[in-house]
Amino acid sequence: MHLRSKAGALTAAGVLLALSGPAAAPSAATAPEAAAPAALRAPAAPGDGPDPIDFAVVVDQSKSLSDKDLTREVEAAALLSQGEISERSRALVIGFASSEKPGQTPVREVCPLTVADAAGRQRLSDCVPDLSDRDPERTGPGTDFPAALRQAVDRLTEDARKDTPKVVFLLTDGQLDVRDSPEYGTDPANRQANGEKRLKEELARARSASVQVWPLGFGSSIDRAALTAMAEGGYRNGCADRPDATPRMRVVDSSADIDKAFQETFAAARCAGLVDGTIGKPPADLHVTIPPVATDGSITVSKHDPKVTVTYYDPKGREVPTRGAFDGSAFEVSGQDGPVEALRVKNPLPGRWRVSVQAPEGHRDREVAVRAIWQGRLRSTVTLDPASPHAGEKAVVEVRMQTRSGVVISDPELLAGVEVSARMSGSGFDPVTVELADDGAEPDREAGDVRFTGEVTVPETAAGKLAITTTMAAPGVTADQRPLYAGVSDGPRPVTAGLTVDRAAVQPGGEVTGVLDVTNNDTVPHTLRLALEDQPPGSAVKISPATVTAPPSESTSVSFTLSIGEKAPYGELGGTLAVVDATQDEAVLDTAFPGIRVVAPPTWWDRWLWAVIAGAALALLLAAFAAVRRRAAVAGRDLTGVRLELSLEGRALDELTVRARQSPGGDFHFTVDRVRGAAPVLQRTAQGAAGSHRLRRTSGGEFLLRLHQGRERTLRPGEPAGIAEGLELLVHDRRGAAASRPRRGGLTGRTGAVPGGRSPGQAGRRRWSDR
Repeated sequence: MHLRSKAGALTAAGVLLALSGPAAAPSAATAPEAAAPAALRAPAAPGDGPDPIDFAVVVDQSKSLSDKDLTREVEAAALLSQGEISERSRALVIGFASSEKPGQTPVREVCPLTVADAAGRQRLSDCVPDLSDRDPERTGPGTDFPAALRQAVDRLTEDARKDTPKVVFLLTDGQLDVRDSPEYGTDPANRQANGEKRLKEELARARSASVQVWPLGFGSSIDRAALTAMAEGGYRNGCADRPDATPRMRVVDSSADIDKAFQETFAAARCAGLVDGTIGKPPADLHVTIPPVATDGSITVSKHDPKVTVTYYDPKGREVPTRGAFDGSAFEVSGQDGPVEALRVKNPLPGRWRVSVQAPEGHRDREVAVRAIWQGRLRSTVTLDPASPHAGEKAVVEVRMQTRSGVVISDPELLAGVEVSARMSGSGFDPVTVELADDGAEPDREAGDVRFTGEVTVPETAAGKLAITTTMAAPGVTADQRPLYAGVSDGPRPVTAGLTVDRAAVQPGGEVTGVLDVTNNDTVPHTLRLALEDQPPGSAVKISPATVTAPPSESTSVSFTLSIGEKAPYGELGGTLAVVDATQDEAVLDTAFPGIRVVAPPTWWDRWLWAVIAGAALALLLAAFAAVRRRAAVAGRDLTGVRLELSLEGRALDELTVRARQSPGGDFHFTVDRVRGAAPVLQRTAQGAAGSHRLRRTSGGEFLLRLHQGRERTLRPGEPAGIAEGLELLVHDRRGAAASRPRRGGLTGRTGAVPGGRSPGQAGRRRWSDR
C-alpha cells in the first residue's frame, strides 16, 4: 500500500470504487446492485455507531500492591469499561495473583463478558469494585501472568464474533512470580523458568487467536523486557496500519498516573481520540472540548467518590439529559453510583462542554478529572473523471470525507495526521498504486481543501470489473467502505457531458445554479438525468430540471438549479452530483462534488450591523462635538487669572486673584472682610456663606456681579462698580486689553505694593495662601 499524504490525529477504513464494464457479467452477489443506475444508487449506509471491540481488563491483585494502588487500579478498570463508545462492544474484567496452596486460584473473573449497552455498562460499574476484595484464602501473593492471559484469551475467543477486534489490557506493578506455585513444577528452582515458558505459549495462542495484548506497568519493580515481550508476543495487527495502533507496552512512575495512561492506551488500541479536560475539587465547573469531527464519544468523570454528583452542559450552555434524545444527540449515563461516571453521546455537539461536579461536606477532598474519548465515523465519497474510462486511459480519482450528518470535512486541522492511499485491482493486470495528495499539485486543484486527488492509468489489459480502494487513516476517525460502480467504456460514447456548479454560500431554503454542457454526436435525441446521490439527511436538495433532452448532432448548455432544503446542515454540502444517459444503459457521463456551503441565516445583528455602526459613529461624533462645545463653554466661563480690585474713592485698598479650580462652573464667591482698625480686604468664600457676593462670566465673555443683597448686573472689565459704603469693585481680565493697563491709581505699577495686592501696612496681617 502506497502512502502519499500524511498528516496524525484522526482512522478511516477503505473506500471501494468498482468500475464494471458492459462486457463484465455481474456475479450473483453483485447482480442486484449492478442492475440499478450507478449514479443514482445510494451507497450502503455505515453501521450505526462505531465498530465494536471485545476487550478484557486484566488487573494485578498480588500482595506487592498497596491498598491505595489497588484502589487506583479499580478506578482505571472502571474508566475503560464505562468509557467504551460502542454499545455493541463487550467487556470482561479479571483480577489475578497466584495459586500456592489447595483451594486457591490465580484468577478471579469479577465481571463476565458483558455487552457494553446501557444496562451492561451499569452492571460493569457494579462489579468492577469487587477487584478491591483480596482474599488470601482464595488467591496467593504471587503474579501469575500466564494464568491471567489464558483466562482472558479463553473468554474473548468463546463465541467470538467474526472481524471484531479482541484486545487484552493488562495492568501490573511487578513481574512474573510463580516460584511458590505448584502448578509450575515440584522444584521451586524450576518454577520460574516454567512460568516464563508457559507465558510464551499463552502469547503464541493469543497471536493465533488474533488477540492483542497491551501491557501497562507502574512503579519501580517493573520488568520492562517482559512487558515488551507480552506486547510483541500477541497479535500485532492493530485497528489501523499505523505504529501508534500497534500493541506496545507502557510504564508510568506510580499508580497515580495509571488512569490517564490506561485511557491513552485504550484510545490507541481503539483507534479513538482522547481529549484531556480540566481538573478540580468539587464544587467546580470542569470543561472538556469535543472536536467537530466526532460522531460518537464518552465524557468520563473520575470522581473517586460515589457521593460526587455530576451535571452535563453542552457548548450552548444547556443541561443535557442523562438518558434519551436532545437536539439531534442521544445520551446515556452510567456509573453514577461508582467511582467513575460516563456520559455516552451519539452525534455530540462539537465545542466546549461544561461538567459541573458537586459533593456534600466531607466528600470534597479529592480532585475530579474529566476527559472525552471519541471517534468520528466518516462517510467516504469518491468521484472518477472520466466517469467511465477506457482501457489505457488516464483517470482522476478524488476522495473527500463527510460526517454522519452529511457535512463535508473541509478543515485540514480536523484530519491532521491523516494517511491516504489508493490501489487499483482487477482481472488481467497486477494491482496498481494510485498516489493521492492534497498538495495543490496537478491533478489536485487546491492544497489543504481536504480533497485527496490522484491520477491513474487504466491498464490496457484490464478486463471486466475494476476496483479502486482508497484508505484514509488517522487516530480517532474511521470511514465506511462505500462502493461506486461505473462501466469501463469499450468505445466512444455518443453523448459527452460536463457538470459545473457555482461554488457559493447559500442559506437553508436557498438556490444555487449550475450548467450542464452536452454534446450529442448521435442521430437521435438522448434523455439525461441529473441527481444528487448520498445527500445529507434532511437537506432535501431538489434539482430542476431533473431531466434534460439532448438534441441529435448538437452541443447545448442547459442551466439547472439546486434548491437546498430548509433543514440542510450547515457546512459544505455532502453528496455527489451526477448526470446519466437514460437512453444509453444508464451510463454515467460525469460526476462532481457540489462545492456548496450552507450557512446560517443572518441574525438581526448581522442585517443591521452597518446601521448600528453608523449610528454609533454618528453618536460618537455628536458626543465629541458636544464635549468640545462644553469644554469651550467651560473654558470661556473660567475666571482663573481674573483679578478683583477693591478701591475707595479711587484709592486701591486690596486685590484678589482667582486661582485655578477656585471658580467651578464659572462662579467665584467672595466677601469684603472688615476688621476694626484696618482697611477692608477681599476674601474668597464658599457658596452660600453669609454676606458673600458672586462673580461669574458668561460663555459670551461678559462678567456678571450679584451682590449678596442685590440683583445680578453686568460688570465691564476695568470699570468700577459700587458694592457698599463708597467701596468699589473693579475686575481686571488677563484675557482683555484692560488687564494690561493701570487704572485710577490701581496696584499695577504702584510703588510700595506687595505680592497679593496688599498695602505695606496690611501685608503682615494675613498670608497670601490664606486666600
